[in-house]
Amino acid sequence: MQLEVNPDTVRFIVDRLRQFQVKEGVTFADPGDDWSRNILADSPDDPAVNEVRAAIDDLEPDQQVELVAILWVGRGDFGPDEWENAVAQARDAWNERTADYILGTPLAADFLEEGLDQLGFGE
Repeated sequence: MQLEVNPDTVRFIVDRLRQFQVKEGVTFADPGDDWSRNILADSPDDPAVNEVRAAIDDLEPDQQVELVAILWVGRGDFGPDEWENAVAQARDAWNERTADYILGTPLAADFLEEGLDQLGFGE
């Protein structure tokens, strides 16, 4: 399998997400709330948040789609054998708020790392 998104880029995002998500006071909103705005409201100047946002925003749309699909595989929404379906659904759901989605997903770093492992790109 060949990925459009570089696994090293995903690992960089994982590293920065861990720096952000381990901080005290990071909370995740209720499902009915606009979670992306709530979680990021207290950290607009956080260097880790800015690095994650820049790294994701610099990706091409196809790479952002794969990033989300990797997260979904790691979260268990899809198995590694369902990769094409995960990518297709992520492509259908794609919008310009991919960074908000990733930043606002609890355990995103763990899911991305697990997704890479399941797809054969673990370290």
